[in-house]
Amino acid sequence: MKKIHIVLFGVGNVGSTLINQILETRAQWRENGLEVNIPVITNSTTAFFAKENLENSWETDFKKFGFPYNLDSILSYVKKQEYENLIAIDATASENFVRHYKQLIKNGFNIIAANKAANTLSGKFYKDLRIDLKQQGKYFLYETNVGAGLPIIQTLQSLHASGEKVTKIRGVFSGSLSYIFNEFSKENKAFDEVLTDAGNKGFTEPDPRIDLSGKDVARKLLILARELEIQKELSEISIEDLVPSHLNGKSSLSHFKEHQYQLNEGFRERKSKLKNDEVLRHIGELDVASGILEVKLINEKKSSPFGSLKNADASFEIYTSSYGDQPIVIQGAGAGGAVTARGVVADILKLSERLEAIN
Repeated sequence: MKKIHIVLFGVGNVGSTLINQILETRAQWRENGLEVNIPVITNSTTAFFAKENLENSWETDFKKFGFPYNLDSILSYVKKQEYENLIAIDATASENFVRHYKQLIKNGFNIIAANKAANTLSGKFYKDLRIDLKQQGKYFLYETNVGAGLPIIQTLQSLHASGEKVTKIRGVFSGSLSYIFNEFSKENKAFDEVLTDAGNKGFTEPDPRIDLSGKDVARKLLILARELEIQKELSEISIEDLVPSHLNGKSSLSHFKEHQYQLNEGFRERKSKLKNDEVLRHIGELDVASGILEVKLINEKKSSPFGSLKNADASFEIYTSSYGDQPIVIQGAGAGGAVTARGVVADILKLSERLEAIN
């Protein structure tokens, strides 16, 4: 029986969904020779130690028996229990937490991250992290950083490792903005009405300016560029911010929501310029030859993979020398706690294949 031990950092939407997915599937994995244990779960302030087998009552147990912690207390506990095949799963959205990765790696942890921060900080941090992983013989998987459960990163890694020359990547990276512009392009509604509807359905961040700024899409684009060994920083990406300066992050969220109707005229004008066979799409684009990375709103043919998207789906086009003008297209649900958690599960299984069996 191969045993792996998971310490989960972050029990929000993705983290809690992940726990439940693991508990639902654990018996099936055990029949196939894999024991998956979650002895420690944490949020930003509280940890719960469950020995080896987390139970279905974990939410109640976490609230009842959780206690304030620091990372050293977790490392000490894990060492005392003599756990092997350790995996730290980062389901936080914290830029500060990734600075603990080095300490985790040195203490025997492999890392799986839904959090994009480690791959979008400075180029120096990015390189140093991989040096630490190599020196300690540990793995770092992060498929859900781009496209949630879609196999974008693994496809790009395989192409690059095989020597295939990737020439361009284009994608509708944001499920939130996909939904917004799907609805806005097809419905006779003001933009602020569509934006409010998207927020009510949980497609946007509580502050929709985070989505409209394009910065999250830029981070995903940077991750893909770095997979191709293109040395870029987030500050070098050209980003079209869809929020006017007077409504941006310097003003309060309540001020923005009171005045978001001011977005309507600009988007109405852009929509009026569409041809009958066009829709608006928010994309990220990387041209390998020029090294230019762009995040922008474009007009797209309805018949194209991007133009035919529905709901909050994402779509990615990968152009290569061998495939020429015919891209590899990967399309599907690009956002949501369930698909992201399932992508993390896929990373767990992939990593478990690389780890040694424990007799």
